[in-house]
Amino acid sequence: MSKRAVLEVIALDAEDAVAAQAGGADRLELVADMAADGLTPPVRAFAGIRAAVDIDLRVMLRLTDGFAAGGPEGVDRLVRAAGELRAAGAREFVLGFLDADGGVDLRAVESVVAELDGCRWTFHRALDHAADRDAVRKQLEGLPGLDTYLTAGSPAGVDEGLPTLLAEAARAGEQGYEQRLLVGGGLRLDHVPTLRSAGVDAFHIGGAARPGGWAEPVSPTAVAKWRTTLDDPDPNRPG
Repeated sequence: MSKRAVLEVIALDAEDAVAAQAGGADRLELVADMAADGLTPPVRAFAGIRAAVDIDLRVMLRLTDGFAAGGPEGVDRLVRAAGELRAAGAREFVLGFLDADGGVDLRAVESVVAELDGCRWTFHRALDHAADRDAVRKQLEGLPGLDTYLTAGSPAGVDEGLPTLLAEAARAGEQGYEQRLLVGGGLRLDHVPTLRSAGVDAFHIGGAARPGGWAEPVSPTAVAKWRTTLDDPDPNRPG
């Protein structure tokens, strides 16, 4: 376990970002409106966070609750938002769109990815809501910039999805499974030893970084506790 695990923390504003970096986060996922599970933040918010911290930022591209792109008009808006964020300096993104049948909305994904022009990006937890997880990976194979899947293994979260996560971790390097597995969604500290032992090396937290709930800012102390756990060279050691 010598490789440092990536800790990604959801940030809503510069205060969150500074606290997360102080606690040991490696990367931030920037979103707005967690009541809708995270939407695209305004360019102004991105710029403020970028000026406040020097760690990597991945910016959400999602205009409405759910995983639909919103048809041609929605895709146009997503492409426009991506272009505006890139012009402001964003270089990493988070996205993922499904059609009405639970398959990848490939037109939407490809349109947005074309605007990203090679920027690195994460396919988010739309994967957990897809009709066929393996088919999603095969359909997205070869898209430029895709380097990460954010997943809990199940729409219900890591508790239920753990067997799927372990199975997918075991397939690392296979076609469609070359990307990093970033685990998040109901993730707890007690999940970490099992996941680390399976080779998972990236973890995503939101509510876990805010003991006071989403109305409160990120706690650097809470983030530091995750950092310490992830840096443990023997994750199976009791206590």
